[in-house]
Amino acid sequence: MNDTITFEDFTKVDIRVGTIIEVNDFPEARNPAYQLTIDFGDLGIKKSSAQITTLYKKEELLNRQILAVINFPKKQIAKFMSECLVLGAVDSKDVILLKPENKVKNGSTVN
Repeated sequence: MNDTITFEDFTKVDIRVGTIIEVNDFPEARNPAYQLTIDFGDLGIKKSSAQITTLYKKEELLNRQILAVINFPKKQIAKFMSECLVLGAVDSKDVILLKPENKVKNGSTVN
């Protein structure tokens, strides 16, 4: 278990629902990954790199809703600028994407 945080610490993490609108291969990444373009509704479009190639085909990801942290600073990964962190559960070495149970408005908050 990691260090305990306060509720105030948790409220600083901005987790939102977005829909993947574009998926591209990312051959420059150190580990196999996709480049994702995600629509967060009124918050705009953001890009992310995700190491999810073992469980997901590009076609399966298109129009899929996901959860992402959107208030991290941008991070340069090879020649790609990642603007958010897509959330997933790690099972062994594979990442399983987290998603809302029902379709919701892009940009919806996660509490």
